[in-house]
Amino acid sequence: MTTPAQTESTEAQAATTVVLTDVAAQKVKALIDQEGRDDLRLRVAVQPGGCSGLRYQLFFDERSLDGDVVSGYDGVEVVVDRMSAPYLAGATIDFADRIDAQGFTIDNPNAGSSCACGDSFS
Repeated sequence: MTTPAQTESTEAQAATTVVLTDVAAQKVKALIDQEGRDDLRLRVAVQPGGCSGLRYQLFFDERSLDGDVVSGYDGVEVVVDRMSAPYLAGATIDFADRIDAQGFTIDNPNAGSSCACGDSFS
């Protein structure tokens, strides 16, 4: 049973961090297992570029940077640097494996607009 305080805490965490769906967490875990390393975490960052001004970056990283925001999902750690965190607060990362789309997708409530390719936003 979930108490109201636990629900508020979970909702507050989701609003300040990146959320990884169960499907995405399983895919990240499988990819890390393929690498054969247990020190890797999924780093999500925002960099200047792309046709809309800012571009998402997802990669595996073993580093810990000052100010990193770290969240855990099903044994997978998601890390966001302090400069990217405001742009990604509340964003949800999912993994699609369909005939019309395959790969990680990001649903970002902070994105005012995005390009057709879905790789960049403003």
